[in-house]
Amino acid sequence: MKETVRSEFDYDLFVIGGGSGGVRCARFSAQKGARVGIAEENYWGGTCVNVGCVPKKLFTYASHFSEDVKAAKGFGWYVDKPGFDWPTLRENKDSEITRLNGIYGKLLQNVGCDTFFDRAIVVSPNRVRVGSREFSSKFIVIATGGWPSVPSFPGNEHVVTSNEMFHNESFPKNIVIVGGGYIAVEFAGIMHGLGADVIQLYRGPMFLRGFDEEVRQHLALEMVKKGIDLRFDEDILSIERHGSGLHAQLKYGEKIKTQMVMYCTGRKPLSHGMGLEEVGVKLSQSGAIVVDGDFKTSVDSIYALGDVIDRVALTPVALAEGTALSKLLFDNEPVSMDYDYIPTAVFSNPNIGTVGYTEGEAKNRFQKIRVYTSCFTPMKHTLSGMDEKSFIKIIVDDGSDRVVGVHMVGPEAGEIMQGVGVAIKAGATKAQFDDTIGIHPTSAEELVTMREERE
Repeated sequence: MKETVRSEFDYDLFVIGGGSGGVRCARFSAQKGARVGIAEENYWGGTCVNVGCVPKKLFTYASHFSEDVKAAKGFGWYVDKPGFDWPTLRENKDSEITRLNGIYGKLLQNVGCDTFFDRAIVVSPNRVRVGSREFSSKFIVIATGGWPSVPSFPGNEHVVTSNEMFHNESFPKNIVIVGGGYIAVEFAGIMHGLGADVIQLYRGPMFLRGFDEEVRQHLALEMVKKGIDLRFDEDILSIERHGSGLHAQLKYGEKIKTQMVMYCTGRKPLSHGMGLEEVGVKLSQSGAIVVDGDFKTSVDSIYALGDVIDRVALTPVALAEGTALSKLLFDNEPVSMDYDYIPTAVFSNPNIGTVGYTEGEAKNRFQKIRVYTSCFTPMKHTLSGMDEKSFIKIIVDDGSDRVVGVHMVGPEAGEIMQGVGVAIKAGATKAQFDDTIGIHPTSAEELVTMREERE
C-alpha cells in the first residue's frame, strides 16, 4: 500500500455515494489500511439494490408466473383461478431490500469505514461537509450515480418513474409506459405479466437503440405477440388528471385514458448541487463528471466512478471501477479497465443476453465478417401451446475467425450469456465454438451447432 498521510487529513479517502461502486472503493481501500469515510443520503446499496437491478429482477420473476400457469396445462397441470396480490409482492420485496441495506452497512463497518447517513457536499479540493460537520481528506471520490429524468411538458407532475413504481400503493389495471431503453422494455413485460394492459410508446422508429438490429426487431415481435401494445414514432404532448385516472394526449392526435403513466426516458448523473463546479470539477453537458483514464477529475484530489461518469451504467462495471481506483490510490497499481466485451442482459419477456459487437458495429470495425443466426421454438413451448420463438446470432471476424459478438433473445438468455462472455473475452474462435460439445437438450446448445452462414 502507498504510504498515507496520517497527520494532515482526517481521512485518506472520503467517498460520497453508498452505491455499488462507492461501497466497493471504500471497502477495498479500508482493507488496505486507509482511513475511509463514506456518506450516503438515500439508501445503502444505491440504485441497484433499492430501485434498480434487485427489485426489478424480483418483479420480473413475479411477472413470469402468469405465463407459467398458462403453459402448465400443456404439461397436464390445471391451476384453478390463479390470483395476484400486489401488496404481498411489494412488501416481500421491501423486506429483502431492507436485509440488503443492512448487509451493505455492516460490510463497511466491519472493515473500519466511518459511515454517515447524510448529505455530503464538496467545499474544497480536500474538504467535504456532511450535514453540519466538515472533514478533510487526501482523496475524495464521487460515486453518486444517477436519477430518473422526465422531460418538461404540461402535466408531467402526474407521471411516475421506476423509483416510485417499486413502492406504488396500488396496482394499475392499465398503464402507459414511455421510453425505449431497457428499463421501459423491462417494465412493459413486468406490468403485462402481472396483469395490466400495457401500451408502450417510444418516440423513435425502434426501441433499444444500440442493441443489434435483428435482436430489437425479434423482441418487438415477441412482445406484440404476448399482447403488449407497442407504438413507435409516438410521444405524449400533455397529461390531464380526470378523477382517479389520466388522459394522455398523443403527438398524432389520439387521447388515451389510463390509470398510470410511467416515464422511462433516461437517467441523469447526480452531480449538481454538490459543490463540484464551484471547486473546479468539470462536468459534461449532460451533467456527467468528466474523468480521465484513472477516474481523476479536473481537480487532482477528486475522483469519480460509476453511473455519475456516464460511461457504462452497469453495476458490475461500477464494482470493477471501484476496485481499480482503490488499487490505484493505495497500491499504486495502474488502472486497466477494459470496457470491451462486457456481457449484459435485458430482463424483458423474453430476455435478451448480449456480449460484444452488434452486426453494424462489427461491419465498421472489421474488414469482413460472417454472421450465423438461428430462430427456433424452445423445447418448453413445444407443449406449452405458446407461440414464442428464441433467436441467437453469432458474429465472426472473418480474418481471425474470432467470435466478436453473440446475441440471444429467449428464456434465461442472461444466464446463458455469462458463460459465453468468458469465452468471448478469452478470444474464442468460431472453430472452437464448433468443436465444443453441446448440452442436449438445451437452447444454449444452438451456440455450438450453428454451421450455416447467413447470406
